[in-house]
Amino acid sequence: MAITNFSDLLSEARLQPDAQRLLFVFTRAELPDNPSAEQRARFEQGEGGVLAPVLCVDKAPEELTDMAGLVAESQNTGVEWDIVFVGALSGRGSEAPASEQAEAQLERMVESLKMGNVEAFLALDRQGEAVRIG
Repeated sequence: MAITNFSDLLSEARLQPDAQRLLFVFTRAELPDNPSAEQRARFEQGEGGVLAPVLCVDKAPEELTDMAGLVAESQNTGVEWDIVFVGALSGRGSEAPASEQAEAQLERMVESLKMGNVEAFLALDRQGEAVRIG
């Protein structure tokens, strides 16, 4: 099944035979360091820039209902974001991955995203629709 939105993601995660933790890294579009005039102009038009990680969380699929709920929860942090990258971590049978495992994987996701490696993750906009980066 091709995942095209947040609802598809939740459905697929709930169908997995092993317990899942969904890993979310929220990013904000920013100007790169020392931007050129062209980069600055494109960014001001809502294009280009770099996606900087600003917030992370892991959730069991059962803790989520829809994208609006995730957005509302993120707004409670006061941190603005544009794109969320999603990964998954499988447990064993009905045993969910430990918090330490999820935290370590989130740290790896953040480092990977900082290096521009976005292909391994699902990217969603604030409406929960999958977007292509790059």
